Amino acid sequence: MRTAYSVDTVRTAERALMARLPEGALMKRAAAGLATVCAELLGKVYGSRVVLVVGSGDNGGDALYAGARLARRGAGVVAVLLDPERAHAAGLAALLAAGGRVAGAGERVMDRADLVVDGIVGIGGRGGLRESALPFVRAALESSAVVVSVDLSSGVDADTGEVAGEAVRADVTVTFGAYKPGLLIDPAREYAGAVRFVDIGLDFGGAAGGELGGEPGDGSGAELGGGASMLEALQHDDVARLLPVPTGESDKYRRGVVGIVAGSARYPGAAVLAVAGALHGGAGAVRYVGPAAGAVVSRFPETLVSEGAPGKAGRVQAWVAGPGLGDDASRLADVLAADVPVLIDADGLRLADAEAVRGRGAPTLLTPHAGEAAALLGVPREEVEAQRLAAVRELAERYRATVLLKGSTTLVAGPGGGPVRVNPTGTAWLATAGSGDVLSGLAGSLLAAGLGALDAGSVAAYLHGLAARRVSHGAPVAAQDVAGGIPGAWADVRREA
Repeated sequence: MRTAYSVDTVRTAERALMARLPEGALMKRAAAGLATVCAELLGKVYGSRVVLVVGSGDNGGDALYAGARLARRGAGVVAVLLDPERAHAAGLAALLAAGGRVAGAGERVMDRADLVVDGIVGIGGRGGLRESALPFVRAALESSAVVVSVDLSSGVDADTGEVAGEAVRADVTVTFGAYKPGLLIDPAREYAGAVRFVDIGLDFGGAAGGELGGEPGDGSGAELGGGASMLEALQHDDVARLLPVPTGESDKYRRGVVGIVAGSARYPGAAVLAVAGALHGGAGAVRYVGPAAGAVVSRFPETLVSEGAPGKAGRVQAWVAGPGLGDDASRLADVLAADVPVLIDADGLRLADAEAVRGRGAPTLLTPHAGEAAALLGVPREEVEAQRLAAVRELAERYRATVLLKGSTTLVAGPGGGPVRVNPTGTAWLATAGSGDVLSGLAGSLLAAGLGALDAGSVAAYLHGLAARRVSHGAPVAAQDVAGGIPGAWADVRREA
């Protein structure tokens, strides 16, 4: 699992390590990793031209020490000191001793640079870049140089992923000791480029190695010991351990039956796509209740269809309600009254009674996109997109439910705090009609199989993203193609784990 920690947690771990090391050793350790990545990007270090844009904090010291290493290997290294009086003294001395130099006033250092190192602001920075840095940042971005950020792109918020003003848009970010949330969450993630991790020996008390899963259906996710993580990104091994696998004694009921309440006369396709996601997501059986039964059975004859109220459809282990539902609030209310896990999506988010959701005893999983989340929170959509981490946490607490916030970075948060999951898979081609209906059916199938709400949402988002990558190959993809790609993505995860 890839784990991201808050600035406070990282600072605490750094202080603990620095207390055991000689003075300056931790910074030099980080600088060595930074210099190694820069050398790899340059290919040929000797004769290359490197510009360091240096602020007053520790990131500036990292850049200066890394520049000294490159200078000793024959690179021409020039440092732009944004605040000369507060530049890291030992790092600057090391650079000058290695043959590097400080740029003169008005010198056009970016014109011939091969690589620019952004050492302007550290992980504690807030509120975008200062005016003094903007000319150099703009010149670097207009040049042909590779831009490398130290730990995090300067100008973005490490804890939230917010970008409040102008920020460095890096080609590569070299981060030290731990991932930071701003490296994984948009909009800041878009500024990071390729992220290279350098282990500098930080200890988070075992938090990164938490155990996945909880009791079936209890809505729990990872149980973490030691220092609390802020953000988690599942990887193949994590997902493989959570995927339900039938045994020789399994039948369709033991594997899980998921009920689908979706579709309407106007939107029959939503029902078809939700059922497709559920059938390809491992459910032993799918029950469909709604007016699109003809369309569903003609596409998927194995579906069990029912008329009337969902509560009379037969046994299910989980319900999915909302895609293409229109204004049929009665079927949704019947689902919310059931004592099994329920996923609510699309029209269901608009129709659901908030008190009924909060009062449920069984797990609830809400799957809004940014526009739906904004409506639930009563804020502009732009606010949700700019503050995705805050939005998903607020929704989870307000509705006492697990929330999967779809978008450029999909986040999954449970009620009561704890780590938020960020999905590392996917492609921009998933921004297509019906893809969310497929995701709902897939997540509902995993709920029916016994996964808790946090795990079901996280695993579904992971497989959904992998399936889209698998079938799109960088080209447009339709929602039904994504559904068809789920079994292949499932097999890939188990084979590669």
